[in-house]
Amino acid sequence: MSDRTWLGPSSALLVIDVQNDFCPGGALAVPGGDTILPAVNRLIAAADLVVLTQDWHPRKHGSFASVHKGKAPFETIEVSYGAQTLWPDHCVQGTSGAAFHEELLTDRAALIVRKGMRPMVDSYSAFFEDDHATTTGLDGWLRVRGVSRLVCCGLAFDFCVAYSALDARRLGFDVAVAADACAAIDLEGSKAAQSAAMTKAGVKLTTLASLGV
Repeated sequence: MSDRTWLGPSSALLVIDVQNDFCPGGALAVPGGDTILPAVNRLIAAADLVVLTQDWHPRKHGSFASVHKGKAPFETIEVSYGAQTLWPDHCVQGTSGAAFHEELLTDRAALIVRKGMRPMVDSYSAFFEDDHATTTGLDGWLRVRGVSRLVCCGLAFDFCVAYSALDARRLGFDVAVAADACAAIDLEGSKAAQSAAMTKAGVKLTTLASLGV
């Protein structure tokens, strides 16, 4: 499949978590998080079908280090569904940090998927919460529209973008990640590790130029 066919019929663009708290000045800023906006917007303008995701946590969410006595951001704890990285409080429902970046072209979005809303379950992926069982409904929404290919971009490359891409592959979609429309946290080598995991799973790591955008 030529890279230039990825944004054609039967495809969708999945824009992950381009929110203020993940951009410079935000509570969980991804280095260079705001620099990807021009690339993301070019993809949005070129895509036939656009889906946005939005972290949307209640206050005192279980993934916040602040609710675990004696724990600090970026430490890991064990929870019912496995290892959980603890984060600074971020993307709290209704706050300016949870809002999309003001430069993001949101008008063309056919759907906004809000995730991480259950108080004690995190949700990196656009398809499943981190218990790997609770779905967001995005899979069915895409299938009834005849979508078989996805292009993913956004924040952060090594967390929510990677988890979404890997889940999409497991669900049977063809998946590409526009790497130059992403930025990474790179927590303890997570960027390289997730790049390898996505490649092994059959996710195509590509660029805007290769996509013809």
